[in-house]
Amino acid sequence: MVLVFWVCVSGLYGCIAQPQKPIGEFLQDTGTGEILHSELKMDDFVLVRPDTSDTYESLAAEYLGDPKKGWIIAKFNRQKQIFPGKPLIVPLETIYLGGLTEDSYQAVPILVYHQFSNDHSDKLTVKADNFYKQMFYLKENGYTVIGLDQLLDFMEFKSPLPEKAIVITLDDGWISTYEIAYPILKEFGFTATLFVYTDFIEGEQAMKWSQLKEMAENGFDVQSHTQSYQSLTMIKENESFMSYFDFLVQEIENSKMTIRNHLNLDCRYLAYPYGETNPLVISLVKKLGFRAAFTVTKGGVPFFENPYTIGRSIIYGDFDMEEFIEKISYKETITLK
Repeated sequence: MVLVFWVCVSGLYGCIAQPQKPIGEFLQDTGTGEILHSELKMDDFVLVRPDTSDTYESLAAEYLGDPKKGWIIAKFNRQKQIFPGKPLIVPLETIYLGGLTEDSYQAVPILVYHQFSNDHSDKLTVKADNFYKQMFYLKENGYTVIGLDQLLDFMEFKSPLPEKAIVITLDDGWISTYEIAYPILKEFGFTATLFVYTDFIEGEQAMKWSQLKEMAENGFDVQSHTQSYQSLTMIKENESFMSYFDFLVQEIENSKMTIRNHLNLDCRYLAYPYGETNPLVISLVKKLGFRAAFTVTKGGVPFFENPYTIGRSIIYGDFDMEEFIEKISYKETITLK
């Protein structure tokens, strides 16, 4: 249906059947950005003539109910900026679901960071200067940082995402997340999801619950990395199945309850310790009400990804910019044979 509609709109002059006021006459009028004559307002779209005060965000707020959907209008009209007086088509139906095109599909990159430092880097520690350069690159190159709810709505074919959508996750709950990453992300207007293991919080090198609360109040999401960060797939020698199962329930459910008690937040997402999972763990995660769960298998996330084995790409401390850019690819080419 979307393809038919696009062909129809692309040939707009021959597609609207006998409007009472010819489109040519409308194009000669002086517009004010208001909805056009009712005969030009269709079920699927509305034609508007923007004025100098209009932006894609303001038009999206008026017609789509969300200023963040301005990118849809820009993409549909194939132009980056608004030209006052030049008509625009505002699609009223949801389009671009799944990020599909004729030769590619959208793959949303999810980045994983662990620790940060002002003066050194190692395998899992990113130097502050490098993190700043990476966030600067995202900002300058038009990436949109999204949350996990937006990602799952995209995966469930409920809503589209901007072409360069990206997710940032910060694992464990290290104090350097609050002291270094948090100010840099705020400077660029970005947020992130924090996957914390709750036994670690309030530790010597960890954040305090009060700091997590501050970040949550500023748009950051706090989700579960289990209670103690023990592998969920390792059964101890001579351990009974029931003992192993009770351990899984405690690790997953207790972390969820602890975050709710401290932050009044409902955990709907889980990052597996070490990225490891198995069918039993996945079944339990589903049963305990999680919407999705995450590994550390690198690669972008398409709409058809299994929501309980979503991959994330670790950003290592020794990455140069070329390696970082490789991790944020947002499109996969379709080859049909």
